[in-house]
Amino acid sequence: MPFADYAKYDALGLAKLVRDKKIRPIELVDAAIERIERHNPTLNAVVWTAFDRARAMAKKRLPDGPFAGVPFLLKDILGFWEGAPTRSGARFMADIPFAHSAELTNRYLRAGLVPIGKTNVPEYGLLPITEPTLYGPARNPWNIEHSTGGSSGGSAAAVAAGIVPIAHANDGGGSIRIPAACCGLVGLKPSRARNPLGPDFGDLMSGLIAEHIVSRTVRDTAAMLDATAGPALGDPYAAPPAPKSYLSAMKKDPGRLRIAVATKRLDGEAFHPDCVAAVQHAAKLCRDLGHKVEEASPQFDYATMLERFMMLWSSGLAAQIDGIAMMTGQKVSEKAMEGLTFGLYQEGRKVTGAQYLAAVAAMQGVARAVAAFHQKYDCWLTTTLARPPLKLGSIDLTNSDPKTALATVLDYVPFTAVQNATGQPAINLPLHWNDAGLPIGVQFVGRVGDEETLLKLAFQLEKAEPWNRKHPPVWD
Repeated sequence: MPFADYAKYDALGLAKLVRDKKIRPIELVDAAIERIERHNPTLNAVVWTAFDRARAMAKKRLPDGPFAGVPFLLKDILGFWEGAPTRSGARFMADIPFAHSAELTNRYLRAGLVPIGKTNVPEYGLLPITEPTLYGPARNPWNIEHSTGGSSGGSAAAVAAGIVPIAHANDGGGSIRIPAACCGLVGLKPSRARNPLGPDFGDLMSGLIAEHIVSRTVRDTAAMLDATAGPALGDPYAAPPAPKSYLSAMKKDPGRLRIAVATKRLDGEAFHPDCVAAVQHAAKLCRDLGHKVEEASPQFDYATMLERFMMLWSSGLAAQIDGIAMMTGQKVSEKAMEGLTFGLYQEGRKVTGAQYLAAVAAMQGVARAVAAFHQKYDCWLTTTLARPPLKLGSIDLTNSDPKTALATVLDYVPFTAVQNATGQPAINLPLHWNDAGLPIGVQFVGRVGDEETLLKLAFQLEKAEPWNRKHPPVWD
């Protein structure tokens, strides 16, 4: 008999049902598969499936972890799983099974999760939308004419629609937080090096990339960090010490926090009225909870930071594509990728070693400026995006001139790249919806290493204004 109440539970709730022997893992896996088959023709969130493998795993004894028996989706970027392809949404990446799993995937498996497939991503994870030529566009469960965000757009759509309670995501410029904002989810980008990238990588793009999940509850986000955080053998550096348990720490009173609020972009420009309303609503909630809230933002040269960030981003892309070409014997050509990807690839190959190191130094300068700001403020509250979720097709993927093609992108994501540059943790929370019924996410940023404060505040806000009462039209 189908498990009709499946989507009413978060991941920890489903795991408790399994632990209490009220449901079997195979029933949960079948419930997730049924929802993929029903919703994916509309959403295009899942691009590769492992249903038989998942069912076989669910019928065997699973590790006694916090998420034992819970269905899970891996992102088609860095979600390496032995025997499964990972293509990064790119035609240039061959559809071949990987010979080994990532350390993070192994930690997911040890936590008892049952992977059932891979999720849609933009080509190489470059954009805050998910509309790759390889897979076609993912669609937002709140309005299928709108973007899921990116690059973890498929994961976010699947979680928002109730297909799975949590899904793998990663973030190099906002790719956890942006889709969480678009789809009405919790999306934490942890501190730099909190989760491992090995064994294939020590870091990526000098620390821009962070791994975690998207979820519907703060407690799932905290519990997953407990399951995955910590360095792996050979990592080049480690994050600051973590609490014994994020899940336990999350439940404690955060005290009276000092929260700075941004009511305009770092370049001084205004953002969309819906986003202003979302920030003002979140600020009022924080004041009502007893926190000290005032308008302030860190001071640094945002234009220079963005220029240096793009040097790291484009050269990282070039290194990835050249590496694929070297391993596979393929020739890099414009026909092998989207026009915008090829334009960024060409820009990346122009970056010299000296320019790259200067860009790293610039990022470190921004990190010091922001760290000084956080001597006064425990958190910084911003909108996650500068406008509501874009309509599909808003960004021209065929345009090979990055300056013109990325103008819309840079206007759309005014804050999220900063935390990738500085290594800070930041969390999107779904505290506001506009009159059109679209989620308008807000972002709270914490000190490097201090996910604990963000999770305490997020849990407090979740209790004050539970967002799980809202569901999109495409649901369960």
